[in-house]
Amino acid sequence: MRTGQRFGSARLDGVGAIAYAVTGTGPGLLVVPGWLSHLELGWAIPAERSFHEALSAGRTLVRYDRPGCGLSYDYSGPRTLELELSTIDAVLADAGLGRVDVLGWSLGAAVAAQWAAERPDTVSRLVLYGGWANGSDVGDEDSRRLLPELLAAHWGLGSDVLTELFAPEADPGTRRALAAYQRAASSTATAVALLQLAYAVDVRAALPRVQAPTLVLHRRGDRAAPVAQARVLAESVPGAELVELEGRSHLPAMGDAEAVVAEVRRFLGLPQARRAVATGLTSRQSEVAALVAQGLTNREVAHRLGITERSAESHVERIRLRLGFRSRSQIAAWHVASSAREVR
Repeated sequence: MRTGQRFGSARLDGVGAIAYAVTGTGPGLLVVPGWLSHLELGWAIPAERSFHEALSAGRTLVRYDRPGCGLSYDYSGPRTLELELSTIDAVLADAGLGRVDVLGWSLGAAVAAQWAAERPDTVSRLVLYGGWANGSDVGDEDSRRLLPELLAAHWGLGSDVLTELFAPEADPGTRRALAAYQRAASSTATAVALLQLAYAVDVRAALPRVQAPTLVLHRRGDRAAPVAQARVLAESVPGAELVELEGRSHLPAMGDAEAVVAEVRRFLGLPQARRAVATGLTSRQSEVAALVAQGLTNREVAHRLGITERSAESHVERIRLRLGFRSRSQIAAWHVASSAREVR
């Protein structure tokens, strides 16, 4: 059964509110995010939503927006590994979760590994996807200098460049949605600061202290984080299992996401996830979704289609419920991404 997100807000002293979302039921599975996130807008991207729904089958999946990102409180203070760990503390406490499985990806893999080393009593199993042990080993010196400069000078162009790097296997519509999603997820300053944190983080000393059974996942063609970094992680964490997947996308929900989900679920002892249920709409609902994507109000939709405003409102509500969305903006984002994929 397809379910929507349940939202919560954790308080972090000196920072403010941290937004988190809960999906599914069962033992806890915490996702430590990569670079930028937006719980609501990310859910509107079909590939990302399907990925998290598949992970939440049989698990209480908890995702969060770190300070200054997405739905969380604005934050302009220093970006440190200590702040990342305090954020996890606050989210788990507010969600009422004790011992959980943890999936960390990209920057979140390093954060999750440090967390597992420092809080061994809270982590049952650990999955590290697309991560690294030492940020200064990701890319060369020029790229680590030039990318933050590009973001600072032109956030729009920078987000487009990074989207091409992170999701080369995604269709054009999804890439456009991802780029817009990143720009909506944070300010320019936050994006730059988090990228700099990604390059600065170094958890090599913590890795040998990880006690939880660990799976290291990485795509061989990942250009954002070389697969050599996965091998470092697997060699440094005692008893870690390394699985190298085919593909070029850095984002786990892009490319062959089913392979990522299958490996995670296998490692967590969960049955194979069913394929995502199709989110097809009726012909009339598709017409309404297209007009919502154009920015029309219910009254304008009704006038355009020759129906009553009440009928238009009912169609919008049924679309929202069928897709599991909370807002018209999510319907619009879904329609744009889906339409671009169909005409590719």
